[in-house]
Amino acid sequence: MNNQYQHLFTPIQIGNTTIKNRIFMPPLSTNLADKGYVTDALVKHYEARAKGGVGLIVTEVTTVEPTYTYLPGDMSIYDDSYIPGWKKLVDAVHRYDTKILSQLFHPAYMAFPIPGTPQLIAPSNVGPYYAKSAPREVTKEELKVIVKQFGEAALRFKKAGGDGVEIQAAHAHGLLGGFLTPLYNKRTDEYGGDIHGRLRLTLEVIEEVRKQCGRDFIIDVRISGDEYSDGGLTLNDMIYVSKQLEKATVDFIHVSGGNTIKRGSSMPASGTAPAPHMHASEEIKKHVSIPVATVSRINEPWVADELIANGKTDICMIGRPNLCDSEFANKAKEGRIDDIRPCIGCGRCLTGIMFGKPISCTVNPAVEKEEIEEASVKKKVLVIGGGPAGMEAAYVAKKRGHDVVLCEKTDRLGGQLLIACVPIGKQEITKVVKYMKNQLEGVDIRYNTTVTKEMIETEFKDYEIITTVGATPKEIEAYKVFKQTMTADDILSGKKFPGRKIVIIGGGSVGCETADYLAPLINDLFSTNRDITLIEMTKGLMTGESGATKSLLTRRMMEKGVYVVAFSYPVVPKGKARIRTQVCASHTKEDIDFIVKCFIEVREEMGLNK
Repeated sequence: MNNQYQHLFTPIQIGNTTIKNRIFMPPLSTNLADKGYVTDALVKHYEARAKGGVGLIVTEVTTVEPTYTYLPGDMSIYDDSYIPGWKKLVDAVHRYDTKILSQLFHPAYMAFPIPGTPQLIAPSNVGPYYAKSAPREVTKEELKVIVKQFGEAALRFKKAGGDGVEIQAAHAHGLLGGFLTPLYNKRTDEYGGDIHGRLRLTLEVIEEVRKQCGRDFIIDVRISGDEYSDGGLTLNDMIYVSKQLEKATVDFIHVSGGNTIKRGSSMPASGTAPAPHMHASEEIKKHVSIPVATVSRINEPWVADELIANGKTDICMIGRPNLCDSEFANKAKEGRIDDIRPCIGCGRCLTGIMFGKPISCTVNPAVEKEEIEEASVKKKVLVIGGGPAGMEAAYVAKKRGHDVVLCEKTDRLGGQLLIACVPIGKQEITKVVKYMKNQLEGVDIRYNTTVTKEMIETEFKDYEIITTVGATPKEIEAYKVFKQTMTADDILSGKKFPGRKIVIIGGGSVGCETADYLAPLINDLFSTNRDITLIEMTKGLMTGESGATKSLLTRRMMEKGVYVVAFSYPVVPKGKARIRTQVCASHTKEDIDFIVKCFIEVREEMGLNK
């Protein structure tokens, strides 16, 4: 074993169970279940992470009752018919000396609106902002049944050979999280009011699980150490909660943060600081004697090791990096850091499942199939283009045993990734370029080489050819009449440099990231600050981005003083105007004069004088 990360790979005692290292995998929805049942795909998914060296796995949310579904592809355990599938999964994970917990969950007001689903329940008749109708307040009689359902679900998992359960009470997420937060719990009975009342349901669930499963069965509770929201749970609240959880015989505490109300607080966007909840785990750790875990954006082994070494946490919950590279733990243990496929925190893994797709990864297209089979017939392969597609194609072809030549017309590999890493918060993409270059050992890389027809007919006549030419930005011809026009690629690559007054056309990801890049780091009203207006033809910005990234970037642009104009067609009736524009009171007389001058130039250029 490499001694570089000795804190990370020191065993830890959880209750009466010894875990081989401090890398735990937190719950990540996969959409791989079939009507709640464990599938072969699910078994392979978790088995790959166990084989990859993870010490303990917490599965994705597992519903404890049949009425409400969180996501159609999530798992269930509300009756005995689910036990055989769970046993198959548990046995697969145990083969690699990895422990496994099931995250027990009641979706309540966050349930998926499947046709036929009754009115959603909640602590009070208060629902999230995205709900189509208010939920009803769950009754005390129903709560007694639900508590029993949690205990029975835990017992089924124990019968399947599982090592314990995680009780989800974080993020104002689901029934228990909703009861704990004052943002959703407005009750005046024994389950509401102060923190004692709001915690009551979670403590009853813990008591029931312990009663049915015994003291050797691991129980952990996932909490938000701070909800970062006005009127929400504070760190001081959660220190008290953690003390009560320890008294209730919980074996370790999984400290997350934020909630489902404030976008980007529980799952931070790409580019935010590593381990954003470590201040909460560090403080809670001072007040309890049981192990404490932290989670979120722990993407590199050195970060995890430092967190443990510096007393910020006892355990690192590392989720998406283990999704991106199932061998994350083993590679870290062996000191093979450059071989770890880097997670960039883009959130695609979450975005896809929200639309019913199986879990996926931007950086690892073969997220569920890491093995590359050797080709039965070896060939000569020419890859044209050294962007991400070209590098991946060259890597796979070489791994299959082919003789590979990669030709790139510039002096460096990376293609569009070299531009994509320039905007604020996107620097992690540089790690992808570095990783992919490191994987090209044995590939004949030819820089500054433009492949011609003659070369294909002579030097490469016996080669199989893969072309990866990349993307080119769209340019609007009408706007080329302006004195200075440029594409986002021009700016981000450093080929062109804009002036002080800037109009950006298009409020997709590229437009917003470019506006953010060009704007001052803070709107401090200096006269030299750039004046940036972003125009988007639809009602919203960045429609293809995940909630966290979109929320963070939008807020940052507004803080920097970027002026956003969003309007939907038609502003004027179709066919009734040659020029459509939108002007507001914030525009100066000089602005209007400039606009009119531009319209005149365009009119003359297009021959519309008559």
